[in-house]
Amino acid sequence: MKYHFFLLFVLFSVFGFSQKSKIDLKDIEKSLKKKDSPYNYEKLIFKYKGYPKSLDSIEAQYLYYGRNFRDDKISTSDDRFKSLADAFKESNFDECIKQGKILYAKDPTNLDILLVLLRAYDSKKDGSNFIHHLNQFRSLTESMKNSGDGTSEKTAYLVNSVGDEYILLNILNIGKEYVRGSRPGKDGMFDIWEKDGHQLFIKILYLDL
Repeated sequence: MKYHFFLLFVLFSVFGFSQKSKIDLKDIEKSLKKKDSPYNYEKLIFKYKGYPKSLDSIEAQYLYYGRNFRDDKISTSDDRFKSLADAFKESNFDECIKQGKILYAKDPTNLDILLVLLRAYDSKKDGSNFIHHLNQFRSLTESMKNSGDGTSEKTAYLVNSVGDEYILLNILNIGKEYVRGSRPGKDGMFDIWEKDGHQLFIKILYLDL
């Protein structure tokens, strides 16, 4: 979706160098469901909603990749999201906020929903809500940016969806001049983006197949 591109000036200014961390999806699934775990979903989502800047990189990682183990996700093919997207296309930002808040309550770590809300709050000059959701957006996108270095299948960036992949590509400044190839892998699909012999590997997770 085109609204994926409007925050580039913000994103390029906030992503610096940080240590790459190995993603243990089995541990993430287990920890999120375990009540006495420091990474229990309810504990993390409370911090994420209340004060997202308080999340550390591991907590944000567990929240981002933990979406794969939630039953309440809202996909871009969902009629409720399509209605939100229609309101966005019509620049009806009051309606975007109205619908977006409802969907955010159901799926608060959905990057597509966050982007719509960010654009709507920006248009309404609502700085407080804009900054709040921007901090959430940054914490989640930093998690996928720090999931690998993209130089091989073994160290591919890991993303939850095709939409998230395009967000990451824009953060990495990968443009239209790159050619995409794809091949299946365990628990997902590898997209290989290539330009002048340089390859970038991104793995889209499909854990429910």
